[in-house]
Amino acid sequence: MTRLADLAELVRAPAALSVPGDVLSGAAAAGALDRRTPALAGASVLLYWAGMAANDWADRRLDAVERPERPIPSGRVRPSVALGVASGLTAAGLAVATAAGGRRAAAVALPLAATIWGYDLRAKNTAAGPAVMAACRGLDVLLGASGGRMVRALPAALTVAAHTWTVTALSRREVTGADRRLPGLTLAGTALIALAAPARPTPPDTGSGRAARLGDLVPAVLAAGYATRYGRAQARVLADPSPGRVRAAVGAGITGLPALQGALTARAGAWLLGLAVAGAAPLGRRLARLISPT
Repeated sequence: MTRLADLAELVRAPAALSVPGDVLSGAAAAGALDRRTPALAGASVLLYWAGMAANDWADRRLDAVERPERPIPSGRVRPSVALGVASGLTAAGLAVATAAGGRRAAAVALPLAATIWGYDLRAKNTAAGPAVMAACRGLDVLLGASGGRMVRALPAALTVAAHTWTVTALSRREVTGADRRLPGLTLAGTALIALAAPARPTPPDTGSGRAARLGDLVPAVLAAGYATRYGRAQARVLADPSPGRVRAAVGAGITGLPALQGALTARAGAWLLGLAVAGAAPLGRRLARLISPT
């Protein structure tokens, strides 16, 4: 029988801590934080796990050569089980999104699911791979914004998408290592993302005094923390572009994403929620020691 621990490894369960922040930052930016938001975040996690299972199913022959310890090539999870898990989680994610957010949420969740499967089955090993994965994360932010003014969430969606491009571009070199040009490019991108993240596209009504000061300070602090941790990992790749260093940088990009999402949430005026979102980052790093997020 397939063990629960093997399924958790298949879907890279701890990495899902980087997902709810997409929906929360989108909802905050669009003025749509309400009772539907937790359910939409749950739908996002289900779709993310579906993508992870579909990824391993699609890569099962390649993993047999490059990563034989993964659940499918090691024989701990049958390919048919992995495909069933991916399909079932996709259906569940779409159902939850539709039940929570109605047609507007479904109008985002359906293309999100299609883009996830398109990445796993077709785009991943092509030049378009990083851009398609970035689109997945951008759509995830817009899923959270589906109950409000979605246009206001576009800057947040583009910011998360840009970060995702850097992580995905690095992840393509986890096995072979990278030349120094790639980490130099992604590090420059991270610096620009961190500079842009605290800037408010539309100033929220934070009032005056302490609340206004915190509304300015929290996004900047969280963005700086994001840039420091993820940037340091990429700088190590720049110095030594070996596979191990690349994998560490990818892991830092995944587990550090909540800090960026927290900055985006806080800049929309929800600075307490932004701090809570960012709090997932250290927890994700601890859990990543048990189950690799990459």
